[in-house]
Amino acid sequence: MKVLVVGSGGREHALAWRLARSARVTTVLVAPGNGGTARGTTGPSARIRNVEITDVTGLAEFAAANEVGLTVVGPEAPLAAGIVDVFRSRGLRIFGPTQAAAQLESSKDFAKRFMKRHGIPTADYETFSDATAARDYVSRRGAPVVIKADGLAAGKGVVVAQTLAEAHDAIDAMLVDNRMGEAGARVVIEDFLDGEEASFIVMSDGQHVLALASSQDHKRLRDGDQGPNTGGMGAYSPAPIVTPTIHARVLREIILPTVQGMAADGIEYTGFLYAGLMIDSKGNPRTLEFNCRMGDPETQPIMLRLRSDLLDLLEHAIDGQLDRTEADWDRRTALGVVLAAAGYPEAPRKGDPLIALPADSEDCVVFHAGTQFVDGQLLTSGGRVLTVTALGDSVRAAQRRAYDAVAQVRFAGQQYRTDIGHRAISRRPPSAPPAPPSE
Repeated sequence: MKVLVVGSGGREHALAWRLARSARVTTVLVAPGNGGTARGTTGPSARIRNVEITDVTGLAEFAAANEVGLTVVGPEAPLAAGIVDVFRSRGLRIFGPTQAAAQLESSKDFAKRFMKRHGIPTADYETFSDATAARDYVSRRGAPVVIKADGLAAGKGVVVAQTLAEAHDAIDAMLVDNRMGEAGARVVIEDFLDGEEASFIVMSDGQHVLALASSQDHKRLRDGDQGPNTGGMGAYSPAPIVTPTIHARVLREIILPTVQGMAADGIEYTGFLYAGLMIDSKGNPRTLEFNCRMGDPETQPIMLRLRSDLLDLLEHAIDGQLDRTEADWDRRTALGVVLAAAGYPEAPRKGDPLIALPADSEDCVVFHAGTQFVDGQLLTSGGRVLTVTALGDSVRAAQRRAYDAVAQVRFAGQQYRTDIGHRAISRRPPSAPPAPPSE
């Protein structure tokens, strides 16, 4: 079977990498892909090739003309543009939410109103399009406070303001200076939630859900969770903070009410559903945000741990039969370190040659994101360039393996955190055995 993966990031490389290992997959087409999905020459990676198409209609025409058996969508933009609706209207099999369902991510205000209506735990909030009213609101609520662009902002539309001055600056940047464009024409201002973040991703067929391995992202640019927010500087799976008890609560209090609430609102939710969680010191999970796709960089360690045939899981989801399957996971920890370009996240530099990369192995894979081939040379082409991802018998072992490989990467201006996994390691003594998988 030919399978099409839509997108160009590390998430899409990881999805294509895992799909290429299915015995039933002949070719994985990645549109538009990146330097990593273009360079496979041996083994399963030889089944991966890029397709230079990005528009929704063109992708549907390509899938029909080339007898693509199944399409999976990686990033949020084509989902918000209605790619699933277009494919389904042509009788093409595709996994992802419709344009209406994707509003859970494409509009923060839609998501917050939905959660409030269906009793899904989240922070209190208000939505504003007027800067003066927004500034008055945060002055009354106090800091810290969270300012979010209502629309899609590539993971950069959230400001956690520690002071009122920072909050007012964020409001002015979005509503007065229009720095986020249409995405920031409205802002959601919500109470700051304290605790530890985790990523909880499931597959949904509209009625049933299949939980994927838990994971934890690192959003801040620098060590110690300092610096500006980014799309994500690294992740690991499983996340020890998601204990079996918390796992059950998240399914019961957040995930299932979301899928059921969407159905009650007349919008069937199919596709990946990502709940960004804040778990407080008492183990209470609350929803920070919803994404309507897998996370990046969470997908990379999750795919490295997945033992099941991803094609089989996707087909069960499209056919409404997720209750008839389950996912098998490597019991080891997977940890991924993102290497970003100079100037990321504000103004990432492009065009730097990738001088050296470690060879992939069974327990360590370099997933590409911001890379491309130009005249036969592999160059940087975006903010987050690579995610070096490794397996280990513990978080510390996976961390050590990943950073050993990171040390072999060479390109000008590269920047990365040196502490990915620090929260999990600090939760127990280094000599303790790894926590059992929570999924």
